[in-house]
Amino acid sequence: MSRYPEVKWAQRADKVFITVQLSDSKDAKVNLEPEGVFNFSGTVGTGNTHYELKLDLYDKVIVEESKINVGVRSIFCILEKAEKVWWKKLLRGDGKAPHYVKVDWDKWVDEDEDKGAGNLDSGGMDFSNFGGMGGMGDMMGGMGGMMGGMGGMMGGMGGMGGMDEFEGSDDEGQEATKPDEHGAGTSEKKEAEAST
Repeated sequence: MSRYPEVKWAQRADKVFITVQLSDSKDAKVNLEPEGVFNFSGTVGTGNTHYELKLDLYDKVIVEESKINVGVRSIFCILEKAEKVWWKKLLRGDGKAPHYVKVDWDKWVDEDEDKGAGNLDSGGMDFSNFGGMGGMGDMMGGMGGMMGGMGGMMGGMGGMGGMDEFEGSDDEGQEATKPDEHGAGTSEKKEAEAST
């Protein structure tokens, strides 16, 4: 008797990621058909427990451009979609997905976020809705006021002995760094000197 392995999936506009969760599989075989049929079979353990799976995918795929990697803990597949559109779900048909098919939240990106995912300069975030970041200054100013209020609360807390050892800290003369547009740290002091 064969069993079903756990399957996780995620997608982008042009790809579908399928991960078959099966550790130490032997004789793992994946067969992908252009019509969108995904077949898997393999055995696991000393008893050679047989796992088998057939998924009728939502739409067609390009077999030649798809990639399959059989690893120690899982079988990872990147399937190229024939049409570069978002699928409503992984499997065709009106029924619910089987209990062993789950969303891979580690790889999942929402459709509206997919367009900015390739933009590494902004960390994959779309800042176009912030209107030049003017609204962010207002929000940060409000947070500064809140943080100042919290500092006042800390001053009134008694019984916090041993805190005076931090007053003469060596950190006072050090420069703070912040990431530049390429992710590398830059010194605020150097930037201030360059602007004068």
